[in-house]
Amino acid sequence: MTFFNNELTAFSEVYLMLILAYAIFIMSSYLILAHLSTRELREYLKKNSFVDYNVLLTSEFAPSLSLIAPAYNEGFTIKENVKSLLSLNYNNYQVIVVNDGSKDNSMEILISTYDLVLTKRAIHQQIETKKIKGIYTSRNAAFKKLIVVDKENGGKADALNVGLNIAQNPYVVCIDVDCILDKDSLLKLAKPFLESHEKRIIATGGVVRIANQCVIKNGRLVEVNIPDVMIPRIQVLEYLRAFLLGRMAWSRLDGLLLISGAFGAFDREIALLAGGYSTKTVGEDMELVVRMRRYMLENDLPYGVSYIPDPLCWTEAPEDFNIFKKQRSRWMRGTIETLSLHKKMFLNPKYKLLGMLSVPYWTFFEFLAPAIEFTGLLITVIFIIFGLLSWYFFFLLLLFVYFFAVLFSVIALYSEERTYHKYPKQADFFKLLLAAFIEPLYFHPLTIYAALIGYKENLMGTKGWGEMTRKGFTQKQ
Repeated sequence: MTFFNNELTAFSEVYLMLILAYAIFIMSSYLILAHLSTRELREYLKKNSFVDYNVLLTSEFAPSLSLIAPAYNEGFTIKENVKSLLSLNYNNYQVIVVNDGSKDNSMEILISTYDLVLTKRAIHQQIETKKIKGIYTSRNAAFKKLIVVDKENGGKADALNVGLNIAQNPYVVCIDVDCILDKDSLLKLAKPFLESHEKRIIATGGVVRIANQCVIKNGRLVEVNIPDVMIPRIQVLEYLRAFLLGRMAWSRLDGLLLISGAFGAFDREIALLAGGYSTKTVGEDMELVVRMRRYMLENDLPYGVSYIPDPLCWTEAPEDFNIFKKQRSRWMRGTIETLSLHKKMFLNPKYKLLGMLSVPYWTFFEFLAPAIEFTGLLITVIFIIFGLLSWYFFFLLLLFVYFFAVLFSVIALYSEERTYHKYPKQADFFKLLLAAFIEPLYFHPLTIYAALIGYKENLMGTKGWGEMTRKGFTQKQ
């Protein structure tokens, strides 16, 4: 019995060292990424401080863009959102709204608001999709840029593929129809395509921000507010960390795997050559970026993926826990599916930094992290119950992790304050600061729980997005 207890004690000590090593390793990686992001952000702001985007607006070299906006049951927001897309500061672009078999009144709202009529248009179907029921254009010259496609339900990826087939321009901008764009968003998003001469830019993305409680007028963001509800308020911090302290670093390293499905631009030719959006995953945005990069590497073609730190897109975040849970479990399923589809890239030197760093990082810190964290917590509790671990050490480790999480959020908040300063009200700053202290105790366990559900759904073969009910934006009177 004594030997058995000694073995357990030795095992618990090794276990504690492994947990501590994992925590230090993941925290160190976050700090390294934050440092790289800060340098990249500083250089970007310095480089673009004297840019006159009006020159690009009138330039004959400005690339032609096709905006593709899939819509499913977006009746609450679709009127304002389409209005926002049609009033952007850009000359040569079209807006393709794809109604993916909505069950609400989305199509009726579009037809009545924009005076749409059914037209006959030839489609070169390079990617196979669900049946198209009709293609509509407006009789009103003010909406000549708008094309609305009504199709059978096939999911977001299928709707985006319809947009890729119909698009007439060399670059496509894929956007969630529930988003509100900054008026200069297309000008800033198009700029990387013009700047690169040595290599072909195949994709570029920008920062996405939370629009809950913000005031919208005529499709424009006119007042930025912090959400009243705690779940979307903490998501403001989460998005700041992800975009300002994460993706900027991966862009600098040329290892970016994800451009947000809410707002990203792609080289249409390469997207089609890579096969378009995959309907085999709910993480179609990440999967397309990985597949396009893989296509370029396998064909030994020089290319780049760009990222812009400007807050270009504002989206509605889930406020209800059940909707939030569906969103995050779907994100986890998408991550698992993408990594599984491209497992060949894992630690494969053929795919350069992407295979040797980006894919392993996503595997260990995005895919496996929730499982490791949950398992570690479970084993720790068991050790405490059997007297193999002291409460003192447990709370010491807990405090260490807690204060690092708070510190990292404060760094993100500080970066925002020193750069774009989109939350000018002092009260909003303190609301976000308070949220940073609440998040590790309240929000983080929810994300772990949602990720575990994502694991379960993946094992059960769950498909589809699930219902994502929208509340709509605040309209200024």
